[in-house]
Amino acid sequence: MQYKLLLEYDGTNYHGWQLQPNRATVQGTLAAVLSQILNTPTRLRVAGRTDAGVHALGQVVSFHAAGSLNLSRFQYSVNSLLPSDIVVREITEISEEFNPRYDASSRTYRYRVWNRLYPSALFTRYSWHVASPLDQSAMNQAAAVLVGHHDFSSFQGADSVERTPWRTVIRSTVRHEHGFLVYDVEARSFLRHMVRNILGTLVDVGRGTLSVDDIAVILAAQDRSQAGRTAPPQGLFLIEVKYGE
Repeated sequence: MQYKLLLEYDGTNYHGWQLQPNRATVQGTLAAVLSQILNTPTRLRVAGRTDAGVHALGQVVSFHAAGSLNLSRFQYSVNSLLPSDIVVREITEISEEFNPRYDASSRTYRYRVWNRLYPSALFTRYSWHVASPLDQSAMNQAAAVLVGHHDFSSFQGADSVERTPWRTVIRSTVRHEHGFLVYDVEARSFLRHMVRNILGTLVDVGRGTLSVDDIAVILAAQDRSQAGRTAPPQGLFLIEVKYGE
């Protein structure tokens, strides 16, 4: 039988989601615990692979187990063996045909910028500190330019191996929230480092280094060197994965 997990994790101490030899990863840590409980090697499938230092509030993972599980007891057992920075929020039985990656209708990422003069002692691991004042309105206007079906080559990581750089962005907004500037972006799928490259460019708009009109020019250039820096990973969260919409 196949089961779906809703997973939350702090990515600070991990070299990303994907299994890597001799490195701590979220996949490796979770698979080891599931394999221990189920007493058999357990293979995981995931909605989206997060990079080193990136967090998740709504990652979706699936695995197979022989026979039926007592879901509440199984969830308790898994969480009791996982380190405190990985938590299974929900577990449900799912159809055998379900694939968390290919069945997803959209994914939502959130990036948080701590936009105050001094850094935060509490939020350093969960935001990018930008001391200079940022124009939220200009950033929000620039973010809106990215909505739609576009070639995102200008925002693609240099090591990306995707078949096509075309992606469809459903929602792209920047708002104020208790000292943070929060960037939310929803799309069916993303290129490697796409969100962090976009955010680095939006920060340039907020500083006045780039204009709102420059975003369309950068997008059309299909050239990574035309966009801003890659924002650091700790401000990025995978918030939600949607299915069947």
